[in-house]
Amino acid sequence: MVHHIVMWKFKPEVKEEDKKALKEAMAEHLKGLVGKVPGLKTADFVETLIPSSTHDMALLTTFEKAEDIAIYATHKEHVAVADTYVRPFVTERACLDYED
Repeated sequence: MVHHIVMWKFKPEVKEEDKKALKEAMAEHLKGLVGKVPGLKTADFVETLIPSSTHDMALLTTFEKAEDIAIYATHKEHVAVADTYVRPFVTERACLDYED
């Protein structure tokens, strides 16, 4: 199994009062990609953090094989979700991929 973890920070211009709703929309739509993107087995979204965190949210996904991450990255459903619900609001993306 391959794990793909992505973390983001909100852009400075995102208003504090909008962050909860934005996270909820990100979570709903990113988790909704399971069953739509080949090879994507699970998707969990972390939105409630403790103060020691360096980022505002994280996406934890699993794939069947490493090659599936490249398919996911360019899949039309993923690109549409990322372009609508994630990229307009985030910065400082960090990614970690590993296999177990």
